[in-house]
Amino acid sequence: MPAQPIRILIAEDHPLFAQGLRRVLMLEPDLDVVAEVADGEAAIQSVTALRPDVVLMDINMPKVNGLQATQEIKAAHEDVAVIILTAYDDEEQMIFALRTGASAYFVKDVLPSELIDAIRAVRSGQYVVNGRILADTAELMQWLMKWYNDRAWFGGDAQGVLMPLSAREMEILEMMVRGASNKIIATTLGISHQTVKNHMSSIFRKLSVNDRTEAAVVALRRGWIRLQDITAPSGETQQGQTMPEKPSYEDGQSFIEYALILLLIAIIVLAIFLIMGDEIRNFVNDLLQAWFGS
Repeated sequence: MPAQPIRILIAEDHPLFAQGLRRVLMLEPDLDVVAEVADGEAAIQSVTALRPDVVLMDINMPKVNGLQATQEIKAAHEDVAVIILTAYDDEEQMIFALRTGASAYFVKDVLPSELIDAIRAVRSGQYVVNGRILADTAELMQWLMKWYNDRAWFGGDAQGVLMPLSAREMEILEMMVRGASNKIIATTLGISHQTVKNHMSSIFRKLSVNDRTEAAVVALRRGWIRLQDITAPSGETQQGQTMPEKPSYEDGQSFIEYALILLLIAIIVLAIFLIMGDEIRNFVNDLLQAWFGS
């Protein structure tokens, strides 16, 4: 009886890349693509419904990013292997993905043969890091600790990279990047203001940043949050949660222009009074006498 093919789920929001990936994989007799989804939320749901063996996961996707989806998938289905397949060639991002639960990390220009070999490796419980196959979780942890020690030796800060953000922290980070205040985050998520502050402190520590701006830069640079998602319609978050309306940029710009025009008019009038004060007073007196009589 022949071995069952490896069941694969593709989570990728670019249809052209996803279709090309499917065609490459379907040429292999032991690989079977069971579904394609275009966002992290659908990936989580499809894993529960279809129980694939391996998920090929993009990071920069709508609704839920690939790292958060990986974390939730691994928490619910430990036997499902996830390979991160992304455009971000970043070593710290790779470490973050491995700590989140991924079994391998590849940039999208990977050779098809290399990716196919990795799919077979992770299906058997192995890990693939920088082209090297690691036999099990213990060997992965040894590799991570060596990476950490090497970085610490040269003065780098690796502590945050080894502690992935929780699902709640990723949610708060997304709202923070969208400009929500701590008060709005607390109200929207139904948690206390102090809890939000605690999550913020944890996010800053894990990302090795000092403030909201630096955290937002990290989130956008690594593709955890898509730039187009930040510009969603005012009054709604990406998940459909209600947030207070904010004045649009155009409204604010129009108000500033109007105020500047009024200020300019006031300056001109004041200058006229200073230069032609006596003539204007005489003119006004003559006008009042003509209207009301002397």
